[in-house]
Amino acid sequence: MASLQLHLLPFSTGPCLPSSRFRRSLVRSSTKRQALFNRIAPVYDNLNDLLSLGQHRIWKRMAVSWSGAKKGDSVLDLCCGSGDLAFLLSEKVGSSGKQVIGLDFSKEQLSVASSRQKLMSKAFHTNIEWVEGDAIDLPFSDGHFDAITMGYGLRNVVDKHKAMQEMYRVSKAGSRVSILDFNKSINPVIAFTQELMIDNVVVPVASGFGLAEDYKYLKSSIREFLTGKELEELALDVGFSNARYYEIGGSLMGNLVATR
Repeated sequence: MASLQLHLLPFSTGPCLPSSRFRRSLVRSSTKRQALFNRIAPVYDNLNDLLSLGQHRIWKRMAVSWSGAKKGDSVLDLCCGSGDLAFLLSEKVGSSGKQVIGLDFSKEQLSVASSRQKLMSKAFHTNIEWVEGDAIDLPFSDGHFDAITMGYGLRNVVDKHKAMQEMYRVSKAGSRVSILDFNKSINPVIAFTQELMIDNVVVPVASGFGLAEDYKYLKSSIREFLTGKELEELALDVGFSNARYYEIGGSLMGNLVATR
């Protein structure tokens, strides 16, 4: 924000990433969750593939499609993790895109994303810039982006209302925000199935990577999350003109689409 006089400084993760563009901004977020995502970064992609049987790639393509990102746009992926949505956005905006930014509070996740970017051969992937920052205090000007995505991030943000306000602030009039995450279902059968899968599939698989304790948090984070209806209300409350929530993945996942 202007009053904080945020400065984006060049940042290098070391000689293994000589050509990456990687910036740091002021970060104020949950220390425990930040440490968690730093720990799981090296195996995050493998775990996502195993735990979803590759379905997360379909859900992420849906999220990017719902964002309305198109050729030449300037776009933002919040809580970008290892970069899946940012890479998909770069395909949408193409090499003529003004800007693709992937922002995350985990330095380790950004290192993985930047390493993956180096292995990509298509020209439009060079448009991505990685920024270490906080979703509740975005270092961007008002009305800056044509489209915003957020995958599995809002659930982990300490102040969800503030994060939504920030997305509204930095998006252009008429643009869309697309937020993918676990669905907090009001259907007891779906909620029970979700918790059963976490206890009997997610945690045991994560334990094989030495991360059982780190993935046990999923149940509580979903319980404390917002329902689809509440997410729609939150988006409207901060100023979005329209908000619609879609249940996907057998209602285990959900995607909020809000229009500025």
